[in-house]
Amino acid sequence: MTNKESILSTANALRWEIGENIHDSLVESIYKEAQSITSNVVKTPAEKARFNFDVTLDRILTSRWLGFPLMFLMLAVVFWLTVEGANVPSAMIAAVLVDTVHPWLREIFAALNSPWWLTGIMVDGVWLAMAWVVSVMLPPMAIFFPLFTLLEDFGYLPRVAFNMDALFKKAGAHGKQALSLTMGFGCNAAGVVATRIIDSPRERLIAIITNNFSLCNGRWPTQILIASVFFGALVPAHLAGIVTAGAVVGVAVLGIAFTLIVSWGLSKTILKGEASAFSLELPPYRPPRILQTLYTSLIDRTLIVLWRAIVFAAPAGAVIWLVSNIHIGDLSIAEQFINWSNPFGILLGLNGVILLAYIIAIPANEIVIPTVLMLTVLSAKLSGVGDGAGVMFELDETNAVANVLQAGGWTFLTGLNLMLFSLLHNPCSTTIYTIYKETKSVKWTTIASILPVVMGIVICFFVAQLYRLIIQ
Repeated sequence: MTNKESILSTANALRWEIGENIHDSLVESIYKEAQSITSNVVKTPAEKARFNFDVTLDRILTSRWLGFPLMFLMLAVVFWLTVEGANVPSAMIAAVLVDTVHPWLREIFAALNSPWWLTGIMVDGVWLAMAWVVSVMLPPMAIFFPLFTLLEDFGYLPRVAFNMDALFKKAGAHGKQALSLTMGFGCNAAGVVATRIIDSPRERLIAIITNNFSLCNGRWPTQILIASVFFGALVPAHLAGIVTAGAVVGVAVLGIAFTLIVSWGLSKTILKGEASAFSLELPPYRPPRILQTLYTSLIDRTLIVLWRAIVFAAPAGAVIWLVSNIHIGDLSIAEQFINWSNPFGILLGLNGVILLAYIIAIPANEIVIPTVLMLTVLSAKLSGVGDGAGVMFELDETNAVANVLQAGGWTFLTGLNLMLFSLLHNPCSTTIYTIYKETKSVKWTTIASILPVVMGIVICFFVAQLYRLIIQ
């Protein structure tokens, strides 16, 4: 045998031996993995069941009978913590920005001999609008988004998607839409961004268009106040809180129902198609990462969304002051519009004040209540309430709010349909802008903006007619 043949023979022998060793090692690792999996999921009659935290918790959280009740209970706790926890800091921020800084800015402008109209536009208009947005929007988002992110890190939100998958699949949508829907309860703009987790372009569009049916934190104050005035007043004082909470939760659940109904309608018409296969791997439960949670929720979500809202709210404040102080004849532009639109508003179970407030407040839902109160005082010619035409304000006492609204001709139907219209109306400017950024389409942005308000008009009309039929 030549040296070359000897070398080749040795190399082949080594290759065969290495190959056998790798093969044996691979087979051994496969058997070990199979044995580990089997030991976790297969139990012999004589073997005592081994406790597994993830499996045990999943049996509860994804149970057919307990999954949905626990999901609604968890969301209710998050909402309760958000609303209750935001009350004090919201009041503190409002006390600083509205009660302290606002008069201080007026004094500065007066010291500079600023024209009355410039002071009105910049201080009573622009500043107050931004102040209300910050005081109403910042505390709830600073609580809701960290809680939401903690649930996400813990691994609970994928279980929510798992529970909701069957419902969304029947609606022709994607199971992950449950996550963007839930995020929308904090902010619809953030909910629209959250639809990025949906791979299918068709199903992502459905999730974007329907996200406005989630009650964002900018609409919670309107819902709670109106429910307190018109629903809480129907029962004894000790039951008022429960009835108020029930009315607000009912509107939120109605929003989820509209999400499913409209998703189904879109999937059968302009976004026709079959729901894509949803393969969801439930991640293991893990301890939340506090620092990363705070960064993600406060920097990436809260502050960015808040900044966008402030940018859009500033010009809205100027418009509110201008339409309340520029007169055509004996009446301001605001009063002219209220009188002109009032018959249509009453037909819907609303009024001209609400219609104007929602047109002006497109940039930010947070300024709806201060705008409604100011316009009601202006149009009803009430004295001793508020700080003048175009100056938004809020009242601390529910009874004081009720007195102003009743003096403006409000009824139970007005309150009921305002809650419905607060759920079913066009998205705020921040959300509209975000929809365009995410879709790059004027067409889909227009549909997402117009569809909810058309639904709101139709539903308020039918509720008003039904209510009047029953009362008569």
